Amino acid sequence: MTYAPHAPRLLPWTGSEGKPCFLISDDSHGPLSRLADATESVQLGMGGQLLAHAREILPDLPAGELHYLAECLTQALDDVLRVAESRGRRLERLN
Repeated sequence: MTYAPHAPRLLPWTGSEGKPCFLISDDSHGPLSRLADATESVQLGMGGQLLAHAREILPDLPAGELHYLAECLTQALDDVLRVAESRGRRLERLN
């Protein structure tokens, strides 16, 4: 019996020049899939912690630190959106 390969999974990191990385595999529990799952979990956790920290310090933040915080929040949001897109694609395949 021949199985159709799974649709490519968008990975939670980018390749050279910021281009998206995809995993094509029949094994959704393989080592690279587990690494991607763990990375997504870390990214989401860090994003949540950064957001909580931003909410605490924003009212009294000097301009220079505000710029740095904005950069960090931008990166965290980029990571979260990549995770959401990847998970959304996998959910679509289930329906």
